[in-house]
Amino acid sequence: MRFLRSPQAIVALVAACVIVIDQVTKTLAETNLATHSIKIVGPLSLELVYNSGVAFSIGSGNAPIVTIVELLVIVGIILYVRRIRSIGMAVGFGMVIGGALGNLTDRLFRHNHGSVIDFIHSGFWPTFNLADSAVVIGIIVILFASRSKGKRVA
Repeated sequence: MRFLRSPQAIVALVAACVIVIDQVTKTLAETNLATHSIKIVGPLSLELVYNSGVAFSIGSGNAPIVTIVELLVIVGIILYVRRIRSIGMAVGFGMVIGGALGNLTDRLFRHNHGSVIDFIHSGFWPTFNLADSAVVIGIIVILFASRSKGKRVA
């Protein structure tokens, strides 16, 4: 797989996977959770929520502004990706970009008035989606990768 020798190719592949999985799960959530929630175990359940803000619903009701800020942040991150040399950093940044683009896709192309579809409800944490999880996990991966001397790619 010569294609995956480039850190930017790894970023793109990881981001594409995150976007596809995120959008499929959100479509399933809209289809299956529109009329009821599903209890999983303990406080964990699946529950359809539309969030016009960002994390923890900060900025709710300001979807156009949130969308513009998200787009600018994504562009900044993509420009930074040219400097990445390690596999860990590439995976982390791919997760962050994929998660951000997954949520941006909701805001721009789904007919939810600029809202993001959230559906994972824990009872002790605000309801979230897989794109949100990818962003958080991606940031953790980036932090660990920046502290270690991970495997470098061409």
